[in-house]
Amino acid sequence: MNDGTPIRPVDVELGASGEEFQNLHEFVRKARTNLNQNAWDYIVGAAETETTMRRNRMALDEIAFRPRVLRNVAKVDPSVEVFGRKLRLPVMLAPVGALEMFDPDAGAAVARGAGTFGAAHMLSSVTEPGLEKTAEAAPDTLRIFQLYVRGGDAFVEDCVGRAIANGYTAFCLTVDTAHYSRRERDIAKRYVRASRVRATGGDFQKGLEWRTVKLIKDKFKIPLVIKGIATAEDAAIALDHGVDWIYVSNHGGRQLDHGRGAMQVLPEIVAAVAGRARIMVDGSFCRGTDVVKAIAMGADLVGVGRLQCWALAAAGEAGVARMLELLEDEVMRCLGLLGVTSFSELDKSYLHPATPTNLPHVFSAFPLLDVEPYRY
Repeated sequence: MNDGTPIRPVDVELGASGEEFQNLHEFVRKARTNLNQNAWDYIVGAAETETTMRRNRMALDEIAFRPRVLRNVAKVDPSVEVFGRKLRLPVMLAPVGALEMFDPDAGAAVARGAGTFGAAHMLSSVTEPGLEKTAEAAPDTLRIFQLYVRGGDAFVEDCVGRAIANGYTAFCLTVDTAHYSRRERDIAKRYVRASRVRATGGDFQKGLEWRTVKLIKDKFKIPLVIKGIATAEDAAIALDHGVDWIYVSNHGGRQLDHGRGAMQVLPEIVAAVAGRARIMVDGSFCRGTDVVKAIAMGADLVGVGRLQCWALAAAGEAGVARMLELLEDEVMRCLGLLGVTSFSELDKSYLHPATPTNLPHVFSAFPLLDVEPYRY
């Protein structure tokens, strides 16, 4: 964990993984060689025209920095405190279903990698090895459990109770998947993931209403996260229900097509929340500068999804930890060059509207990457 020492070059700290991966885009390249086309398309793809995914990236690229100079930035500390725990970065490995497609240890490997580094992990209810075994694999990691509702009130209560019993710090309810989207990369190949074939209870997610949020808040004493908030109106309703964390997300562009980019939504949510809850955000965050922009805009925690999958597919648990090391190095350099020594010194005055220089796509944050995202 960073102790406030000066920014340093990237060291070799994880043996073979450290030697092999010196830039974040190298995880993407290695993942491509390790994965079949179906698993690859699951990571890089999105819904229908994939417009929302591209807007996620464009929304980040439309923000420039306003750096301050002649400040002592010899010591930069990118750590934060959330849920009463100190994290090395304000980063959470976001919930991703079917992680077993990328590594046999799936969610357990990601949770261990997050804990090894000092980041948070949110476990999806539709990935292996499940709630209990992931907790056993990474007991010391800051873990959050995310639920897709597949049953009635008793089902929800059982899941919350199990999360509490297994030491999860918070409970997350995903609310932007009332209908499963058209993933046209899969449809074009006539490919259906095995986990989709086994999935049952979808009507419960379609029928989800605010009453379930009230149920959880009334019956359980665990911080509640609502994932998939995309408007100030719904953020206000969440606050009325006592929600502790608002999670700004469009599912990485994998649900509603032609939605807004997450960083276009974030200022609206920050204004509506006005400090009455804390805020998470995800959506194409894959560079240190992306993380810094989100925190400066008012988020408290940044979710990393696709980059997590590429690191896991490239080198398993060690790859996840190494990816976070490289992300930390980028964050520290960005903070120092902005003229600040910690995230607490950041605010919107360090940001400025800008014209993107690259056409947005799933890899536009990695200009040195020589992998074609749209090859079938």
